[in-house]
Amino acid sequence: MDPIKVDFTKKKDDEIYLTPAKAGLKIFLNILITLVGAGIAYYIMLPPMNFKSTDMYIFFAIVAVIYCAAAAVTSGALRKGEYIPYVKRQSIVPVIIIGVLAVVFVIGLVVSSVVFRANSYKDIIQVQEGNFTEEVDTIDFSSVPRIDRAAAVTIANRRMGELSELVSQFKVNMTETGKDAQINYQNTPVRVVPLEYANLIKWFTNHSEGLPGYIVVNLVNQSAEVKTVEGGIKYTTAEHFNRYLMRHLRFQYPTYMFAEPNFEINEEGEPYWICPVEDKTIGLFGGTDIKGAVLVNATTGESTYHTMDELRNDTALQWVDRVYSDNLLVEQFNYYAQYQKGFFNSILGQEGVRKTTEGTNFLAIDDDVYMYTGVTSITSDESIVGFILINQRTKEAKFYPMEGGATETSAMISAQDNVQDLGYKATFPLLLNISGQPTYFMSLKGDSELVKKYAMVNVYDFAIVAIGDTVEQCMNSYADLMEERKGVDLDVDMTGIHEGEDDSQQQEEQPKTQTVTGAVADIRTAVKGGESYYYVRLEQGASYYAIKAADAETVVILNQGDTVTVTIPADAKGDIIAASAIAKGAPQAENDAA
Repeated sequence: MDPIKVDFTKKKDDEIYLTPAKAGLKIFLNILITLVGAGIAYYIMLPPMNFKSTDMYIFFAIVAVIYCAAAAVTSGALRKGEYIPYVKRQSIVPVIIIGVLAVVFVIGLVVSSVVFRANSYKDIIQVQEGNFTEEVDTIDFSSVPRIDRAAAVTIANRRMGELSELVSQFKVNMTETGKDAQINYQNTPVRVVPLEYANLIKWFTNHSEGLPGYIVVNLVNQSAEVKTVEGGIKYTTAEHFNRYLMRHLRFQYPTYMFAEPNFEINEEGEPYWICPVEDKTIGLFGGTDIKGAVLVNATTGESTYHTMDELRNDTALQWVDRVYSDNLLVEQFNYYAQYQKGFFNSILGQEGVRKTTEGTNFLAIDDDVYMYTGVTSITSDESIVGFILINQRTKEAKFYPMEGGATETSAMISAQDNVQDLGYKATFPLLLNISGQPTYFMSLKGDSELVKKYAMVNVYDFAIVAIGDTVEQCMNSYADLMEERKGVDLDVDMTGIHEGEDDSQQQEEQPKTQTVTGAVADIRTAVKGGESYYYVRLEQGASYYAIKAADAETVVILNQGDTVTVTIPADAKGDIIAASAIAKGAPQAENDAA
């Protein structure tokens, strides 16, 4: 009997495949579907075509999956299993592409790892050491911000609510980003708060004219002013389609990796988006830094790219205040502070290892904005070993060593303990030089996010806490405490304090409101943002006075014919006027304004 012969050279069953009818046409259709899908994905994702961007790898992986899915559908493999080998063969090229990208991605992660490149990471930022009492000038209180972002947004919202012609169509853009970051405008610390459309319908009815302007919140006297822009603001992070800022940038700069854009104004009040351009300086994905920025005119969309050398040295660009975000600067300084003696020392021995404290604040110095944060030992967070000031335009960084100072958190708790019966919360403090004494300065806010009091806490003895209704009262109390407990006579120039407070007081003395008295002719209601609004028209006028029920409960029980007194802005005009108060009955003093 002859032996049985088996030919192992023959193809396996799974390598034998059936070709569907009109295979060439279906391959063309697969490619067409992939191109359309890739176009839609690109329009939505906006990935930079840059090997240093992880978004690009994700994008091409999605494109490859689209082709494989299209091949499975057009071949009929989802209905007939015999076409699955054909789909596998059609997917070879996309799978190879994904494999190559995956290998490059993994290699990029390895060569960028801080484990192997700790020395490179610590050199991303250059830090000089300074002397606090000698190099940090005694502070001028006219340049010290007194409110934080949350309070500034609250003030902007209240100012917006006073403008009935705007509040029905637009609202304050409250997204947590750097776009309303603190800047120095005409030598005053401010936050420039952009607007956005109230909803999609309001976008359809208003986008041709653009957003009417922006709100400037003065961080010293806590005032807010609405600035109108001729031609409207048409390129923002709240726009849609091709006027969406990031899409507008991507189509012009397809390879650039953009950090979070910042909304700023130049000294003439013209609105711009400052769009920092990122670079990865270590390996393929590590060592994030800024190599320049694209400046986009928010009205026209015109854009220009400037290198960091230009942004640092060109006097025409010194109005730009924020190129480096506080998060990036904190990240870079922590690399510097942790890896001076290598990666493993930062984990094991931790000799000389430091880190920043939780939180940042900002100071206006010499027409630039500096980020401030404390520095503490990695092994203890109870005291600071110093603090840093970093220029957000130039990245000039200086570390000021200190010994035995309280952390910002400890100072905040000490200040809050002194007003615990009132329930006020402290803002993240600034470290100021007051006659050579390192002192934390902070505001105390109520539930409304508005400032109620001010506090000063001595860095070396956080039991010394001064509280005041005004900065001047707080400063006087602090000076008395320092003389009483430490024997230190603080020689403080009060000019800066008076300048800031006088501005605020003058605004309060100006007549901001007027009252209108009359019989109710009509009452209407509406619900906006989950809150009930009442619109009251008096017999002698055509305007409706709008107010939230939560702000004036009396309005709920009003009837036609009731006499009411309405408080409105002094210069209010229009068909709908925002009211700040509505009271039943006529005022005792006959000082009504018709």
